[in-house]
Amino acid sequence: MTRRKDPAVDSRLPPLNALKAFEAAARRLNITRAAEELSVTPGAISQQIRILEEHAGAPLFHREGRQIALTELGAELYPLLRDGFDYLKRAGDLLYRPDRRHALAVSVPPSFASKWLAPRIARFAAAHPEIEVWMSADMRLADVSGGRVDVAVRYGRGDYPGVRSERLLNADVTPVCAPSLTMGDNALRRPSDLARHVLIHLRPSELEEPRPDWAAWLKARGLTDIDAQAGPRFDQTALAIEAAAHGQGVALAPYAFVAEDLASGRLVAPFADGALTTDLAYYVLTKRSGASAPARAFAAWLKHEAQSAAEANIDDL
Repeated sequence: MTRRKDPAVDSRLPPLNALKAFEAAARRLNITRAAEELSVTPGAISQQIRILEEHAGAPLFHREGRQIALTELGAELYPLLRDGFDYLKRAGDLLYRPDRRHALAVSVPPSFASKWLAPRIARFAAAHPEIEVWMSADMRLADVSGGRVDVAVRYGRGDYPGVRSERLLNADVTPVCAPSLTMGDNALRRPSDLARHVLIHLRPSELEEPRPDWAAWLKARGLTDIDAQAGPRFDQTALAIEAAAHGQGVALAPYAFVAEDLASGRLVAPFADGALTTDLAYYVLTKRSGASAPARAFAAWLKHEAQSAAEANIDDL
């Protein structure tokens, strides 16, 4: 490779994800361990490093089989990034960490925040007026064990190292659509009717476990003549649900996220047996030991809300 000299290119900062992937790989000198640290696949780490090498116009690692070593350029870059990320973490601690006046830092996935937590959070405030919730919507693995985040909710299998993980919500999915799609000449009544309708997809994220998709749903029902890949894609479940509510197609959504829309009639579940089960779920994460009293109160409240919804047959947990 030849180092780029174009000032328009050189004036831009490389992508943050690429810098983070390189720093982790350079620190560990191991792609797999870097991937585990950042909760992505080894392939994603390698791709981000290639992007950074394209920006640099030169290799950053020597590769011999599974072994990697820093090139001269990589060795120059690594300590700068190591120190830079350390300063960014310190800045983040100052900006986002609550001042501990019974304040609580909570990190949840964006769709969980908008479709499940937001309609309920006022009940926590009413029950615990002494606790101020600082909530961020993020899919990255939150720093619960390090103390930057007090409580997190994450989608996956529950095997999160260094934290206490408790199952909160089932993530089984079911098709949903606007009521208008169940009327007229092309009314959606049977799964085979999906051939005449738009399928709305959720684009896979490197930051989360794969979700049940249309290919799996159609296969479970023996439908092989429907294109399981065609249709618009969204990177958040909440966006796919909103597209369905506006009549743009049929989306697969966790029942817990659409329960209120189904109850209000804004959405309908066109098939009585439409659920597709999964071994994945939403989990509430707290410190393995020494969680603060506000953190314990919030985690207990989340579990109570989930259980209350299950008992009321609102959420299919």
